[in-house]
Amino acid sequence: MEFTLNLPDTFNAADYFVDRNIREGRKDKIAVICEDRRLTYGQIQKGVNQVGNGLKSLGVRMEDRVALLLLDMEAYPQAFFGAIKIGAVPICLNTLMRPKDYTYFLNDSRARILMVDESLLEIINSIRPSLGFLEQVIVVGKGAAGSDLTFEPWKESQSDVLEAAPTTPDDSCFWLYSSGSTGLSKGTVHLHHDMVYAAETYGKQVLKVRESDVCLSAAKLFFAYGLGNALYFPFSVGATAVYHPGRPTPESMFSAIDQYNPTIFFGVPTLFGSMLVHEPGHLNGVRICPSAGEALPPEIFKKWRERFGVHILDGIGSTEITHIYVSNREDDMRVGATGKLVPGYEARIVDENLNDLPQGEMGTLLIKGDSNAAHYWNKHEKTKSTMLGAWLNTGDKFFQDEDGYFFYVGRSNDMLKVGGIWVSPIEVEACIMEYPDVLECAVVGAPDHENLIKPKAYVVLKSGVSPSDELAADIKAYVKKALAHYKYPRWVEFVDDLPKTATGKIKRFMLKDQASQQAAFSG
Repeated sequence: MEFTLNLPDTFNAADYFVDRNIREGRKDKIAVICEDRRLTYGQIQKGVNQVGNGLKSLGVRMEDRVALLLLDMEAYPQAFFGAIKIGAVPICLNTLMRPKDYTYFLNDSRARILMVDESLLEIINSIRPSLGFLEQVIVVGKGAAGSDLTFEPWKESQSDVLEAAPTTPDDSCFWLYSSGSTGLSKGTVHLHHDMVYAAETYGKQVLKVRESDVCLSAAKLFFAYGLGNALYFPFSVGATAVYHPGRPTPESMFSAIDQYNPTIFFGVPTLFGSMLVHEPGHLNGVRICPSAGEALPPEIFKKWRERFGVHILDGIGSTEITHIYVSNREDDMRVGATGKLVPGYEARIVDENLNDLPQGEMGTLLIKGDSNAAHYWNKHEKTKSTMLGAWLNTGDKFFQDEDGYFFYVGRSNDMLKVGGIWVSPIEVEACIMEYPDVLECAVVGAPDHENLIKPKAYVVLKSGVSPSDELAADIKAYVKKALAHYKYPRWVEFVDDLPKTATGKIKRFMLKDQASQQAAFSG
C-alpha cells in the first residue's frame, strides 16, 4: 500500500518528536514516568536542549556519533534527542553485552562521546585502553572520576535554549547495532524520516496510538522494537511513556501495570507465556498487547485472551526496517498468522534466485518501505546482499494465504529439510506448546546416526511436572497425530530453560550447536 511522507526539505526528528509537542500545547503533559519521577514534555524539551548544548560545548558537530549505554530512564530521551537536535547521531547500545562487544561497537562506530549508566561504567573502564576514538565519557548517576563528566551537573550547567540543526529528512539520524546469530553485529544507519514513517504507519494506523495512551514496553529502548514502543510512538502523539530500568520479569511487569495503568503493553511471546503461569496479576486498563521478537504460539494467544480478555497483536519487524511491517490488528487478526502488511509497506515472497513465487508457496520475504535503513556502516558487501535497491531481504521464510495473511515459518537458516521436504520449526513448536505439560520449547535440526537432519525438541516443562521417557514418547505421539508424520521430533530433551537474547528471542544457533555436539559425542 502506498504511503508518502510530505516533510519539508529542512527537517529535524528532535523538533518533530519533542518541540512540536510544545508548539501544540503539551508543555505540561506528562511525557515520561520512571519509578516515582514524572517529567513533562516541557521538562524533556529543556533537558534535550541542555544535552545538545553540552555536546556542542564538547566539540560535537553534525554527523559525529554519540554512543548511549543507558538504562531505560528519563535521561534516555534527553540524550537521544539532544544529540539528534544538533545533527549528531546517537547510537543505542545493548546494556547486556560483554566487554569485547563494547570494544567493537565503540571502535567500529568511532563514537567520540559515550554516555553510560553508572552500573555499566566498570565494564567501560576495563576496556578504555582498547578504545581508539572515544574522547569523553559522561556518567549517568555517580562514579565519574578523572576527566569523566557527571550527567546531571554537566547538563544543568548548559543553556536550555537550542535551535534545531538544519538537517534534512535524509540525513543520518541514529544507529542501532543489529543482533545476528552469525558474524559481527552491523551498525544499521537510520535517517531522520524513518521514525516518523514508522509512527505514521504502524503506530497510528495499526496501534492507533493516541494522546491519552500510556505505553509500557518490556523491550528496552536500545532495541528497535523498544525504541518505537517507549519513545517515538508515544512522543509522536503526545502520549506518556513508562520506563522500567530493571529486568522485565512477570512480577515487575504486573507491578508496573498495577502502579502506572498503561493502556498499551508491549511484550514478547516468552514473557507473555511466563506471565500466564504467574499468579496473581491483572491487565486493568490495558487495551492491546503488541508482540514481536519471535512468532507468537497460538496457544499463548488463546490463553491470554481467555485469562485477560485482551488481544495480543502478533507482528514482525526488524532493526533494518525500524519497526513492525507485518501485523495483526485488533479488528483483523488470524490466530497463527503474523498478520497483514502494515500500510505503507510492500512485500514479495521469492525463491533463492529472487524470483517471485505463487501465492501459498513458501519463500524468503522481501520488504519495501520508506523506513528501511540506508545501509550498514562499513559493511559494503552485506549492504549489497541485504538491501536490494528499494527492497530489503529480511531473511525470513513466509507464505501468504489467499486472504492476504502472512504466515511465518522461520529464518532461512533455521528451516529443516527432512526426507527432502521442508519443515518449519515454528510449526512443530506451536504443536508441542499445545501439549498440556509444556511451558516452552524450541525445535532445531540435529543429525541422526546416518548424518541426516531430523527435528529435535528442547522442552521446558511446567512447574511440578517431572521429565520421563514416557512423557517424551507421549509428546512425540502427540505431534505425529497433529502434524504430518515426518515433522515429529525424533528426540525430546527436557531442559530447565532455553537460551535467549535480551528480547526473549530463543538462541537457536546455540541449541543447533549443542545438538550437533551431542550427536557427534553419541556417535
